[in-house]
Amino acid sequence: MGGRQLIFATVVVALVSLLPASSAAAKFKTDPDSHLQRQIEAIVGSKGGPPGISVLIRRRGHKEFFRAGSAGGGLLLRPELRFRIASVSKAFNAYVAAKLLNRGLSFNTTLGSSIPGTLPAAEAVTLRQLLQHTSGLAEYIQAPAFVEQLTADPKRYFSPTELTGFVRDAPLEFAPGSKYHYSDTDNIAAALLEEKAFGVPYQQVLAKLVFEPLGMAYSSLPVTPRIPRPFLHGFDVAPGKKPEDVSELLNPAGAWASGGIVSTSLDLSYFLRSYVPTMLRATQGLTGRFRPGSSSPPGPGKNFAGLGIFRYHTGCGTVYGHTGSFPGYRVFIAASADGERSVVFVANAQIVPGGEGSQKVAKAITEAQAAALCRALS
Repeated sequence: MGGRQLIFATVVVALVSLLPASSAAAKFKTDPDSHLQRQIEAIVGSKGGPPGISVLIRRRGHKEFFRAGSAGGGLLLRPELRFRIASVSKAFNAYVAAKLLNRGLSFNTTLGSSIPGTLPAAEAVTLRQLLQHTSGLAEYIQAPAFVEQLTADPKRYFSPTELTGFVRDAPLEFAPGSKYHYSDTDNIAAALLEEKAFGVPYQQVLAKLVFEPLGMAYSSLPVTPRIPRPFLHGFDVAPGKKPEDVSELLNPAGAWASGGIVSTSLDLSYFLRSYVPTMLRATQGLTGRFRPGSSSPPGPGKNFAGLGIFRYHTGCGTVYGHTGSFPGYRVFIAASADGERSVVFVANAQIVPGGEGSQKVAKAITEAQAAALCRALS
């Protein structure tokens, strides 16, 4: 390609990236008179509601995109906008583990055999127990030292070993395998096992085993508070106050493999097509591969915890996926067992059951997620 052609191509790419949402989302159908559209409009318009909600639905080759409200920053909601996927990052952690089975890793790999001395009380804890949140590891995000340091400087960088270091000397909270307790420490430890098995930093593991093979061009694991542009702005919604933009308030390195990934609705739909069938195949035949337990926040219907994947029994059928919440965002992804029918649901405020924000709105969001699943499975 000649110099003039190269310059022209660069300009074209730049202009395409600036197309308005109506053009960028034109390939997606919608249904303005649907129950789902009315639901998300009502949530956004309600007192204490998020500034915006987007829902990307795939039914095999059929794609629909629903939106209500605003993405913030003068942007309209569209499936190509980046956002923090929060604990949905744990699904990537599990997918990586499945890809590394028989490549230096197994579900029975222990912390002591792979990364001895990292968490001395947990040397016998297995990868399976980490992924299913039955390890008994103490939760580092509740450690007083972590809370103190994060509060003092929300934008500071934490290394993965610093994160495990906050609970290095903590005893196990229960015997491994005996109970279910959702924990961020589990996924930090699991990613350290995966780094050791693959021989490169976790960011590169994700790139080589997930982002590149699945065509997820807009996904990354940042180590600074900055989100690549353009992005869906996340807000803190408090009664009687104007929504506050908290998109880049915290450094996601403090969540790392447990909750630090940035992605898009479109990239997550690509991920779901491989993630769900891959995890179901990898864990097929395992005794107790699903047990009662919810993700955080809970997903719609009755929740069961698998190895890095949750099963949601709803009135319209059974799906598999994960949820997540982070300051400014609440995310839900799920798909049918074959990965061909899926939902990516994003609200740009952290409004969750049992947490901060309107509980009425939190419940309405869960109900809208269930409605989106019904549409995907219909």
